[in-house]
Amino acid sequence: MKSEPHILIVDDDDAIRDLLHEFLKKRGMQVSVARDGEEMQAVMARSPIDILILDVMLPGKSGMEICREIRMHSRVPIIMLTAIAETTDRVVGLEMGADDYVSKPFDPRELLARVRAVLRRLETPGADRRAEPKIYKFAGWSMDCSRRRLVSPDEVRVELTTGEFNLLEALVKSSQRMLSRDQLQELAGSSTAYGYDRSVDILISRLRRKMEDDSRSPKLILTIRGGGYQFVPEVTAE
Repeated sequence: MKSEPHILIVDDDDAIRDLLHEFLKKRGMQVSVARDGEEMQAVMARSPIDILILDVMLPGKSGMEICREIRMHSRVPIIMLTAIAETTDRVVGLEMGADDYVSKPFDPRELLARVRAVLRRLETPGADRRAEPKIYKFAGWSMDCSRRRLVSPDEVRVELTTGEFNLLEALVKSSQRMLSRDQLQELAGSSTAYGYDRSVDILISRLRRKMEDDSRSPKLILTIRGGGYQFVPEVTAE
């Protein structure tokens, strides 16, 4: 990750936007701000961003709508801001492709911890992981961990969010083993990031929609009643 990650804050609350701008800038980050979806698009057209901090309640298009549209063409990590009482927003947002959530009101230090956790998950694996296999193959699929690419049996690249890729990688590396939700969160590096007990279930649902012929009758990722999940195919590593 570059020395100054570029963070884009989209929030129509001037006080929150200004506070986060100064707070994150003082901690070595390049920060841009926008009041709504139109200003956000203008910023993203000028320069690439590393993380999008997106408020749910915005004038014009809502944060949910914007998140869904972004996920149609981009895997940029999205951290959504929502009112603490809006539990439904968490479920819908994660299903739309959000990577994490922070509830208002929040301590800026909490948001900073979430941002840093996402940045760590985006970093290139270090020297201690260089001996690990980089490409995994299963049931006609190919998963390149160094390039973070997933290719279907039809040789079509399947776009995954950061959270989806990390969770699939954890499943693939533990093929044919049952993993609990807590184990999956730990292996995917998300135990402190998501902080939401349905996050693994929602990510699994999203993976099934992208990878299974019939997401209601999965053959790759099975649910183990009372236990967790199991990745069924035999995996080969290169």
